[in-house]
Amino acid sequence: MSSPAKSLAGLARFLVPYRARIAAAALALVVAAGCVLALGQGVKHVVDNGFGSGDARLLDQALAAMVAVAAVLAVATWFRFYLMMSTGERVITDLRRAVFDHILGLEPAFFEATRTGEVISRLTNDTLQLQQVIGYGLSMFVRNLLMMTGAAVMLFVTSWKLALLVLLGVPATLVPILLLGRRVRRLSRSSQDRVADVSVYVDEAVHEIRTVQAYAHEDADRRSFAYHAEAAYRAGVARIRQKAWLISLVMLIAFCAVAIILWIGGHDVLEGRITVGELAAFVFYASVVASGAGTVSEVWGELQRAAGSAERLMELLDTRAQIVAPPVPAVPAQRTLGAVEFDHVRFAYPARPGIAALERFSLRAAPGERLALVGPSGAGKSTVFALLLRFYDPQQGAVRIDGTDIRRMDPGALRRLVAVVPQEPVIFAASVLDNVSYARPEARREEVVAACARAFAMEFIERLPQGLDTVLGERGVTLSGGQRQRLSIARALLADRPILLLDEATSSLDAASERMVQQALEALESGRTTLAIAHRLATVQHADRIVVMERGAIVAQGTHAELMRQDGLYASLARLQFLAPGSKWERAA
Repeated sequence: MSSPAKSLAGLARFLVPYRARIAAAALALVVAAGCVLALGQGVKHVVDNGFGSGDARLLDQALAAMVAVAAVLAVATWFRFYLMMSTGERVITDLRRAVFDHILGLEPAFFEATRTGEVISRLTNDTLQLQQVIGYGLSMFVRNLLMMTGAAVMLFVTSWKLALLVLLGVPATLVPILLLGRRVRRLSRSSQDRVADVSVYVDEAVHEIRTVQAYAHEDADRRSFAYHAEAAYRAGVARIRQKAWLISLVMLIAFCAVAIILWIGGHDVLEGRITVGELAAFVFYASVVASGAGTVSEVWGELQRAAGSAERLMELLDTRAQIVAPPVPAVPAQRTLGAVEFDHVRFAYPARPGIAALERFSLRAAPGERLALVGPSGAGKSTVFALLLRFYDPQQGAVRIDGTDIRRMDPGALRRLVAVVPQEPVIFAASVLDNVSYARPEARREEVVAACARAFAMEFIERLPQGLDTVLGERGVTLSGGQRQRLSIARALLADRPILLLDEATSSLDAASERMVQQALEALESGRTTLAIAHRLATVQHADRIVVMERGAIVAQGTHAELMRQDGLYASLARLQFLAPGSKWERAA
């Protein structure tokens, strides 16, 4: 099966649940097409029995019948339009939900290779294109194809000789459809890719607007955006040019055929071989065939474009997640202790398969133990977190929680055992209540208040205009760094999970904010197995054990005093951060 056909076939499964509505729309479409064909006979009777007879009563009857047929046509058209357009809206909503649900289940490695703006473009621009085709274009294509077929039959009924001339013109109209249609589809895919590039660039520039303006990069970004926008324009114009050729050639061929028919038919009328009404009906049917051919060729171009959109969406839906639950997942114990173990783990990121981020890495954390991971950038500290959350699977070795290999667990169940406080807190453009309850959407309001109080966040929440119901700006731009971090800690407190991951939660805060956040962290860490990445060694003194990492391996571990006495990498890092002689670091050693 060709790629476009396969993509459209994949789209068909979203239409199946609404087959009754589509069947009703098809019935209305057949009735409407029949009414149009009946109008041709009405034209014949009006001309021959109305005007030709000179009888006003017959003329009135013929015209009344045409009005009645037109009324039925209008009602059938309403049903066809409503049923197909509403079905198109429903199908596209289902498709958007299916794509969004699917991409949420894909592992981070997918998003490292695929730009966010590209995914957004497929969810918006491509689904909008499909919506137009499913709701309107497809029914127009079938309607005109049906009317062309019916009109062709009526042409033979009216005059077989003239009908043969029309049939000679049909292959001539199919040639540009077949030849130019493929080019239109290829150019449509290219045009949609260029539009996606525009979406990607806008997404990056707007999200990082502070960096853009801080470096006075606006002019360079305007030039880059103009380049992408012009590339999208050129691709769009190339598609439109081919589509314009397709439509105009089909219409030229079709109406040239009508002109020839009129010339031959006119001579037949003059010689008495057919009546004026029959010629009028024939011209009506020939016009239906000609206009139908033009519409079919136009909609064919849209169908080709829709095939490109369907192809891009099906690519997303066909992307298989690498991190999945086993057929029979292990069920976590009723009460998880929180023991964490890395057993001879080797891991390299998919984008860099030849460079090991962790090599023969073994680490055990007892339930309730507080471990600090320290080491230079690139030592593998963040990779430990990524593997524990099962964003990736190690190539060798195993990661276990309470003795169970996490690959035997459902990823969702596993992650519900772990709370994360990142270095850069994630705040959504929603209310304070929604942001904190993100960890437990079913939590009661008083539980959210209690979590905020334990995180020392109520003191600033109460000063907000609507308190807990205050809507925060995108990414929490209306809050300070310390306030955002305390909300992040409140979220983790509300989650109440046995394992806690801290990614240097105080590194970017001022002294006053750091003191409050540190108090909140002490409340959060109580009774939980805690792994903390520490960039600033001043934050690791309270840890039960400090694990020193370098190039994906553990090079030392112990308390601060023990590591200072060993005078190894940890002591070197400490001296780089605290150079003053006689400091507390020197005394602690």
